[in-house]
Amino acid sequence: MKAMLGAMAGLLLALAPGLARATPVIDCPLRDAPFSTRSPIIDILLSPAAKALTDQSVPEIYRSLPPRFFSTQAPTFASILTLDALAQREHLPAERMVALDAGLRKLPVTAADRVARCARYDEGRPAFTLPQGKPRLLLFEKMTGFRDGPSVEAARAAFQAMAQRKGWALVVTDKGGAINPATLRRFDAVVWNNVSGDVLTLKQRAALKSYVEGGGGFVAMHGSAGDPSTFWDWYVDSLIGARFAGHPMKPQFQDAKVVVEARDHPIAAGLPADWVMNDEWYSFRTNPRASGAHILATLDERSYAPGAELTMGDHPIAWTRCVGKGRMFYAAIGHRPQTYADPHYGTMLENAVAWATTRKGGC
Repeated sequence: MKAMLGAMAGLLLALAPGLARATPVIDCPLRDAPFSTRSPIIDILLSPAAKALTDQSVPEIYRSLPPRFFSTQAPTFASILTLDALAQREHLPAERMVALDAGLRKLPVTAADRVARCARYDEGRPAFTLPQGKPRLLLFEKMTGFRDGPSVEAARAAFQAMAQRKGWALVVTDKGGAINPATLRRFDAVVWNNVSGDVLTLKQRAALKSYVEGGGGFVAMHGSAGDPSTFWDWYVDSLIGARFAGHPMKPQFQDAKVVVEARDHPIAAGLPADWVMNDEWYSFRTNPRASGAHILATLDERSYAPGAELTMGDHPIAWTRCVGKGRMFYAAIGHRPQTYADPHYGTMLENAVAWATTRKGGC
């Protein structure tokens, strides 16, 4: 094992001499995973052998999506899609995918493959000065999957404005290295700003899980639960509590009625019984209500057109969960930059921070 890790480190420095002073990332979650049709496509494309086998076996698999989806430079859709997911889109015969999966699994995972897989992660701990104020918030913006710049920037500006108005101490980072026990102890909550893709190493995953279960707050918006393929079950099932199904495309953005269900919850303070806003509306394959979430708001599916495949009936759009001693809030609102200027959504987010960083109110 030590020899293998040493070879990986040496190869990384040989490939990128400008990183000679950086610590090579060697504990990314899928480093040693066998190639398969459930691998993130970026890992298939980064391997000449895996790419060649895929191109030979299912040359048509990439045809339904534009080439930009298959960039090997993160952030990229290729890190949140799998061959199985594309095969479903293309209605490819199952037996062809079974054969491809078997062939991919026979390929060796080389030292070069491991370096390529880990290159989209980072471990350098950012240095920052925490301003005065309470609560202390870490706004986290690292993405390896889809990054919609306007929505990320609008959310950041909204939280910066809230922090200035409310006297919060807010720090912004796009470095996974910030997710470590020593840094997290300085904050009352972390805010996942439309984070897409697998972004944390194994140590960083453990640090976030320990932080939340030990009493830290977690607030997340929209794209933070919008990946079609995911690779960390605890995050999806235990922290967020729902798995993304999709969103309408014809049209993508629609007016819909948001209905406040938990009128007595602290996060609902100051909100009307319902309101209409225009956004990209997520549906979920698993309902957070079924896994014990406290539903704050739902969508009235009669007010927009989700389509038959995305109709949920009971359609949660914002909810909370208690995770160990910690508190989680998620709202699937926030693709369009304008949503962060909506006064009702702004109130919800502001209340969510207050709730996640205190012991007041139930989950």
